[in-house]
Amino acid sequence: MAGNSQRRGRRSGDGKKTATAGTGGKGRRALAGRGATPPAEARPGHPAQRRAQAEVRRRTERDRSRQRAEEAPELLLGRNPVVEALRAQIPATALYVVTGDVSRGGTDERITEAITLAADRGLPLLEVGKGEFDRMSNGALHQGIGLQVPPYQYAHPDDLLDLAGNSGRPPLIVAMDGVTDPRNLGAVVRSAAAFDAHGVVVPQRRAVGMTASAWRTSAGAAARLPVARAVNLARALGSYQDAGLQTVGLAGDGDVDVHEYDGFADPVALVVGAEGTGLSRLVRERCDVVVRIPITRDTESLNVSVAAGIALYAAAAARR
Repeated sequence: MAGNSQRRGRRSGDGKKTATAGTGGKGRRALAGRGATPPAEARPGHPAQRRAQAEVRRRTERDRSRQRAEEAPELLLGRNPVVEALRAQIPATALYVVTGDVSRGGTDERITEAITLAADRGLPLLEVGKGEFDRMSNGALHQGIGLQVPPYQYAHPDDLLDLAGNSGRPPLIVAMDGVTDPRNLGAVVRSAAAFDAHGVVVPQRRAVGMTASAWRTSAGAAARLPVARAVNLARALGSYQDAGLQTVGLAGDGDVDVHEYDGFADPVALVVGAEGTGLSRLVRERCDVVVRIPITRDTESLNVSVAAGIALYAAAAARR
């Protein structure tokens, strides 16, 4: 009914509606909206955000657990591994032998040799009961003997540059991107020492460290060649580039054959990738050049330690 409208407009004398009162821009601001809708992971209370936060917590706890394990002494188990470790002069703090096996050492020459080698080095010989040793080894097969190995003392990536500067030779450093098998790490350390490299760099996360298994595989080379740990491998490679090193990646789809690359006589950081996945994207972007090892088509790829050994041989040949 005319005259009963609650709207804020007014009507002219002939009953026609005129312009309504304005909102002072409030309506326009409301229509503007609040921007793009954030992703589900960023919305407070959203199930996707809770899942993402739970995954971050799990990853953090895994990293902390791994760090705690690396900071604790490692127990190398088994007769052959212990003897090989003692022969390779791996740093150790004690030799554990199950009670009774010391007196029966003559029945197994490996236990006898382990006891003799440990005594020659002045290592404490500790006898433990079988039940106690089962607990110490978390139920793993130990064959009645174990060698306690202290945590590895890593160098800083810059320490390798200082070592190279004092050697009178162009720097040659091996960087390992995400390698998780300790035997591959030990084999690369052994090859790096054999071909006069100045050290090996490994990432702090998502990669294996210098475990007792890596020590043993290096056949004593880890006692002569420093292994450094980088918080961020790509950033460490960047600092090597700033110091004048060429970063040379190694991958099956590289740009040039390894024997045709002419820069190995210069300061070089050789970068090798993880088993299967190869170089990560960020690390590969830090490489000045990526070389490949030509192989037959029937072979999909080479083991990382074998590939590193071939490239290090090429570098050593270029420097002679």
